[in-house]
Amino acid sequence: MASSLLGLCSSNSLLSSATLLNSHPRFPLRHRFRCNVVEPLKFDNGKPYFPLLTTDPALPTFLSRNSHFQSDVNKNDTRLRIFSGTANPALSQEIARYMGLELGKIKIKRFADGEIYVQLQESVRGCDVYLVQPTCPPANENLMELLIMIDACRRASAKNITAVIPYFGYARADRKTQGRESIAAKLVANLITEAGANRVLACDLHSGQSMGYFDIPVDHVYGLPVILDYLASKTICSDDLVVVSPDVGGVARARAFAKKLSDAPLAIVDKRRHGHNVAEVMNLIGDVKGKVAVMVDDMIDTAGTIAKGAALLHQEGAREVYACTTHAVFSPPAIERLSSGLFQEVIITNTIPVLEQNYFPQLTVLSVANLLGETIWRVHDDCSGGFEPYSTLGID
Repeated sequence: MASSLLGLCSSNSLLSSATLLNSHPRFPLRHRFRCNVVEPLKFDNGKPYFPLLTTDPALPTFLSRNSHFQSDVNKNDTRLRIFSGTANPALSQEIARYMGLELGKIKIKRFADGEIYVQLQESVRGCDVYLVQPTCPPANENLMELLIMIDACRRASAKNITAVIPYFGYARADRKTQGRESIAAKLVANLITEAGANRVLACDLHSGQSMGYFDIPVDHVYGLPVILDYLASKTICSDDLVVVSPDVGGVARARAFAKKLSDAPLAIVDKRRHGHNVAEVMNLIGDVKGKVAVMVDDMIDTAGTIAKGAALLHQEGAREVYACTTHAVFSPPAIERLSSGLFQEVIITNTIPVLEQNYFPQLTVLSVANLLGETIWRVHDDCSGGFEPYSTLGID
């Protein structure tokens, strides 16, 4: 795994001084940091991810409990409760630590026949409840668990129930591409709404129209700014950088990403898909010869699209290829393709937990816990001012 990108420019440099966040009392000066993107981020994200399975005192400061809210959080305030499903407990623990709170006590088990049982172990009457549960593989199990958690909170008289879904499964089934197909994204949205959720907090939905499938408010934040922050720390030279969209559908995302990186040039991989999870690269639009190519996508599933795109970039003369994505689904044979030497580094976030056996030398995992934790605070406090530059890429 590369430790840094090469080629620091002295004149037309990517790096610029960040603006310190002065308006929010929850951020003491000692926790602020310099963010080196054109429109600087404001919170301590973009750091390598460490699963929080213990209360190790040697953990980084920005992950330490109450690091931002020690003087502001009233631990006796029971209006805000966070519960974790079984899909990604490490991320839930990180979010709670960032907010200076403890995860709520909940009992989740599966019967011998596979049925799911959920019981809250503490009162949530009159509380604002946040349920952290990505619907990642196994998608059906985790989705059903989320629905039962929502129902348990509704029947326990919770005042508001927010489903925090870092990865929204079935998001790719958002339209009919052939006759007699289902639109599963709308069906799942209906299920979550009918189960009793009052609000949804999602990260990097596959397509923007998925927000319209819900009949309840949806707070949509992007995980790619976390990756931007990480890339900025690598002192990328804008003259050597080109941002690549692995398909035509991701051009808006890649264009917004490139704009944040000193308006870097854009290239597009044209592909023709012959079936689900099968892609064939046909052509490259743009120049990548002698450049560092950064491929940007919202998710990597089997890695067929991005691997064939990387092979094409190398054929066209790219010096190095980096893969950046928010959601690492990593269905087989993704690991083999990503670790085959095509990529200098594969940068992902922890919206989906990565199994230990799926780690490989080129993999870097960043945490979105602070992003989601701050969003939860602002939803709970009924405020949003000053957070927009961080929670959005400005995609048209």
